Amino acid sequence: MTNKTKVSHYIKIKEYLDGLMQSGELKVGDRLPTEIELTQQFEVSRETVRAAMKQLEQEGKLDVRKGVGRFVIRPLSSIPSSIDRFMSTEEIIRSAGLIEGQLEQFIRKEPCREEWAQFLKIPVGSPVIINERTRTANDEPVAHNINVMPLALVEQAFQNKTLTGSLLRFLENECGIRLTGASTELIVPHHTDPICRKLQVKRDTTVLMLKQIHFDQQHMPVLFSYDYYRNDVFQFWVNRRR
Repeated sequence: MTNKTKVSHYIKIKEYLDGLMQSGELKVGDRLPTEIELTQQFEVSRETVRAAMKQLEQEGKLDVRKGVGRFVIRPLSSIPSSIDRFMSTEEIIRSAGLIEGQLEQFIRKEPCREEWAQFLKIPVGSPVIINERTRTANDEPVAHNINVMPLALVEQAFQNKTLTGSLLRFLENECGIRLTGASTELIVPHHTDPICRKLQVKRDTTVLMLKQIHFDQQHMPVLFSYDYYRNDVFQFWVNRRR
């Protein structure tokens, strides 16, 4: 069998399974036919069947459970976002027509580390509040935010009210702090980063991290953050002009 023939066969299998999903014959949660069943049905090799399955998995349509099988899932819409536009994670998710939520939230006090102190312009060791949240879109984890703020600025607000939704809105409503911009460094974190593992819902999920310092209206640094985003869901771009 030529390479051209193999490609046409795997596309045929992929389109066949896609059609079953779109028609509702294969519903979310259903298990796909086995590799052996598909090789017999289409009279192709298992390699060709696997190529079709891999394409569907990369499109976010299959959940592969080792030793169990492949199951239909509902793919999330991609979420476009321009880095040069200042938006909260909540706003980015909702702009794609998805429902924003969170899986877990932790709030703790720590002495300020050297990196945070450098960006926040406060002494090393001075107290900070750390807010850490895993964010969801349509109940699926898509982002993880680690936010560091000087304790003196926000302690009372976090004591009085539980943070839900946008941190930007919370700071404005509860602290009178209006964030108007951020300086952002885009980083590809190592796959061993424990935060990446929180977001790796599929075996080949990749993650981008935005290291950001946020400023208020007086251009004073108020918030330092590590914002992790699933790269199969979020698409970031920057407009560049000469």
